[in-house]
Amino acid sequence: MIEMHLLSYLGMIMDLNQWLVLIIFLVFIFMLFRGIPVAFALVGVALIFGVFAEFILDPARKIINEYIEFKRTGITYVKLGANAGRFFGGIIKNPVLVALPMFIFMGLMLDQSGVAQRMMKSMQLLFGALKGGLALTVMLIGIILAASTGVIGASVVLLGVMGLPAMMEQSYAKPIATGTIAASGTLGILIPPSIMLVIMSDQLAISLGDLFMGALFPGLILGALYVLYIVIYGVFRPNEMPLALNAEPVTIKVIGEVGLSVIPPMLLIFLVLGSIFFGLATPTEASGLGAAGATILAFISKNLSLKIFKDVMRQTLNTSGYIVGIFIAANFFAFILRRYGGDEIIENLVLGSFDDPYMVIAFILFIIFLLGFLLDWIEITLIIMPLMLPVILGLDLSIENFGVVDDPSVVWFAILVAVTLQTSFLTPPVGFALFYLRGVCPPGISLGDIYKGVVPFVVLQLLGLSIVFAYPTLTTWLPAMAYGN
Repeated sequence: MIEMHLLSYLGMIMDLNQWLVLIIFLVFIFMLFRGIPVAFALVGVALIFGVFAEFILDPARKIINEYIEFKRTGITYVKLGANAGRFFGGIIKNPVLVALPMFIFMGLMLDQSGVAQRMMKSMQLLFGALKGGLALTVMLIGIILAASTGVIGASVVLLGVMGLPAMMEQSYAKPIATGTIAASGTLGILIPPSIMLVIMSDQLAISLGDLFMGALFPGLILGALYVLYIVIYGVFRPNEMPLALNAEPVTIKVIGEVGLSVIPPMLLIFLVLGSIFFGLATPTEASGLGAAGATILAFISKNLSLKIFKDVMRQTLNTSGYIVGIFIAANFFAFILRRYGGDEIIENLVLGSFDDPYMVIAFILFIIFLLGFLLDWIEITLIIMPLMLPVILGLDLSIENFGVVDDPSVVWFAILVAVTLQTSFLTPPVGFALFYLRGVCPPGISLGDIYKGVVPFVVLQLLGLSIVFAYPTLTTWLPAMAYGN
């Protein structure tokens, strides 16, 4: 009889936990919409519900605490408490995360070096005689910047400042002009080196090199879809993407100028990714090479001064501190969530929705896509990804690893999530690329014009996601070749 009461109480606690996990997420989202900073919202929600668990729920549980905890999660509060050290020391001492400030520094230094400005001027001469040539120039520069910076804010602002006034001067339609700039600027979150992939590597406990190599083909495919769309758009709607009024014929001199402007950043890309691919450096070491290479490029361009160096260092410190602050807050939030059995609740919810493992993956991606309308990619990566990892590991996915990649299903899943999260930069109301661009728009361009412009590119992102979903080899072949050789 006592055992029956214990089981009944256990069932009641499980129902209560499910409601509490839902309330935790709703309160967190409410605090974000109230304008509370992300880190403070995470810590605040965790403290509120942590105190509630400690002083209200726990006294009721103490009589059968060990029984309930073992049956529900297999672990006790003592074991959970042992993870508290990860909130601070574990994050700071993680060698993978050393790459984070290095890649941020590299992107900001390139932003100050004048490399992109030179590319814009020379490539505009090369494509000026084509329909949509300026939009094509902006997109190609965005792809190059994505592979050499990985800092979304810097890329979108830089492309907006350089490209948008020129597009308006050439009478481009506002939606295609703003959509091109916003979409091209967000490629840096996927094409390596990407700070999002650095964070995913830590959260999923997989090789950063695997993620960098695995994201290369999907990123280039997405860039190719963007370029193809711009070319087709220029053919069918030439009035919205007119020719440059001062278009000049392409000469050997123009081609030479393009080469001189493109070769330096391409060498930097090869220095970073090539050193990883050929096994000459770890991703963390490659980040240091990238930071040093960007500084050398700025010095060679004669655009490096003590003031610029201080500004880059200050921005790097601010951005890194912001991300690490969210790291610590998200770990605290996840700790409280696990205390309520949130990981098990979410795992049961996802696994119980579909029998087909690939439908489970599609369902998770759909949830993440919807969350991208409400949350930033950092919160989704730090909170949702660790909760989904046990689900992915428990699925029977027949993905070829070519004998080298340890967890091909996790690498494939991480890249799928990365492509999905790229849409979060372009979807209102919290699409950060939209607000970065809005801040540098000339008069006459509204937020509505930007919204209209990004819709086709969100569709292209979903098309790219479908391609990567259908062909997992795109994410596992290159890592296998890199480490196999």
